[in-house]
Amino acid sequence: MRYVNKYLRNLAPYKLASHKIWDVPANQRSKILKLDWNEATIAPSPLVQQRLSDLVNQNPNYNLYPSAYNKELHSLFAEYAEVPKENLQYFASSDVLHEYIARVFISVGDPVLILGPTYDNFRLTCEAQGGKVYYSEFSNGFNLSEEVFEDDIHKTNPSVVYICNPNNPTGNLISLEFIEKLLSNYTETLFLIDEAYFEFTGVTAKELIFKYENLLISRTMSKAFALASFRIGYLLSCSENIITISKVRNPKNFTVFAQEAAIAALSDIQYMRNYVEEVLLSKLQFVDFIKSMNPTLRIFNANGNFLLVRVLELEDKKALISHLEANDIFVRDFTHSKLLLDCFRITIGTREQITVVENVIREFFKK
Repeated sequence: MRYVNKYLRNLAPYKLASHKIWDVPANQRSKILKLDWNEATIAPSPLVQQRLSDLVNQNPNYNLYPSAYNKELHSLFAEYAEVPKENLQYFASSDVLHEYIARVFISVGDPVLILGPTYDNFRLTCEAQGGKVYYSEFSNGFNLSEEVFEDDIHKTNPSVVYICNPNNPTGNLISLEFIEKLLSNYTETLFLIDEAYFEFTGVTAKELIFKYENLLISRTMSKAFALASFRIGYLLSCSENIITISKVRNPKNFTVFAQEAAIAALSDIQYMRNYVEEVLLSKLQFVDFIKSMNPTLRIFNANGNFLLVRVLELEDKKALISHLEANDIFVRDFTHSKLLLDCFRITIGTREQITVVENVIREFFKK
């Protein structure tokens, strides 16, 4: 249509995974293992339910816009991230944060370089803004060549470089030494480091925000904190970048329920850490299972709360995914990258949950 923004006319949408869980009655959802979006597989801290119950019972003032600046929440975020409050801003999801970043730092025609294959929604965000997206890809074995990546930066001269660290879905973890080298060598380029899975590695570039102005770090509470339904993200950067992006941020878009849920979760950090520890143990268990199970399966870098699994025969992959779905287990298939056509990604939950998955996979290969 001629009325549509020309950058949207031929824009490939972000491909969603199955949402069958929302098509069944609430009392049947516990039977489904939704392991395709890297959400937490358990409920958030009990303090979240308690705080929300208290909110509803104490008159939440639905007729009013939510607080435009929640001092308690801002302080808890800063305490958790271990940065001054002027180096942090919170948003209604990291996806929304990425949209603000694109609006502020990407002009029509600006080149954007993405280290991939990776989370595809940032590509969509940039292209909708009129940015020209280029890729620097991992090798077929999902290894990073630092020389090739720097060469691609030279070739494209990007306004923004996007690095998911650890990377989703390949699990690569880029060293902090290399990130600092990039920040130092390309001072006219802005680097967005997506640390959505930071809690599962403990590796963060946050100390570099005090040294380099061309660094933005995005994080989410959808993974380790189990708050995906509330859509909560935050930004770490130098104070000048925080001030700039806050100029276009709509402070009314962070609901009172999201604010209260985040406060409760940040008041119970140990609950999150216990879950992360369980996921890491479960991941080790699943890696050992896959290695011992079938030579046609291969696992790559094991960072994050997920694993990327390659199935040597494409038809076997399709059949395995269908078998899992028939048993109400949903994993993420990929079609947007040729490097991922024979792979699927599985979210790692608890050891009890992953044992269920293992039994279903074992049954498949017996057939």
